[in-house]
Amino acid sequence: MFGKLVMQPRLTALYGDPDRPYGYSGISMVPLDWTDDLVEMRKAIEEFTGVRFTHVLCNLYRDGQDSMGWHRDNEAVLGKNPSIASMTFGATRMFQLRHYETKGNKIDIPLTHGSLLMMTGESQHQWEHQIPKTKKNLGPRINLTFRKLL
Repeated sequence: MFGKLVMQPRLTALYGDPDRPYGYSGISMVPLDWTDDLVEMRKAIEEFTGVRFTHVLCNLYRDGQDSMGWHRDNEAVLGKNPSIASMTFGATRMFQLRHYETKGNKIDIPLTHGSLLMMTGESQHQWEHQIPKTKKNLGPRINLTFRKLL
């Protein structure tokens, strides 16, 4: 961040097609092989959304201090208009969107246990999103973001 190496404020793992590493923000990840449970979830989400996914980024937010800052999922390997399916398990966390250029029009969406959020089309061009820190005493949250790498 800003030319300095810092730890991510959450724990992450990547699963997916073994010949396709994935990187963002200077991080390069080699995927682990799909587990049976992740394959089952992927199939259900693909059937529901009509999108085929090649990878899933797994994030563990241990408590309210783990977070993800403002960003867009706009890496070239995701294509021009990527589709990302975000599945939440565990504690409810606030997902925030705001207009990328003006930084206005902020929208708060509480992601509850079992919720599925789909970002598609030009959403990554016009909007950025985050999971902010909170001082609330929260339990852990697992977030699975299914994506298709080109």
